[in-house]
Amino acid sequence: MILSELQQFLTQHKKASLADMQLHFRMDGDALRGMLSKLIRKGRVRKMEDGKKCGGCHSCEPEAIEFYEWVC
Repeated sequence: MILSELQQFLTQHKKASLADMQLHFRMDGDALRGMLSKLIRKGRVRKMEDGKKCGGCHSCEPEAIEFYEWVC
């Protein structure tokens, strides 16, 4: 996957969790974070405030509540 595909995904969806992007692109979260950090530095994407777990079962994976938003 190249950076432009990630950009296109976020422009279409406006915001997405890291878990959703991992499923869509079939990529490791750390690899996606590296690409997302490039888009963040360019001012095109922002990492949304850390999600909070509901306080119930504690079964949510961190990737499921880590969201990124298209800002351009």
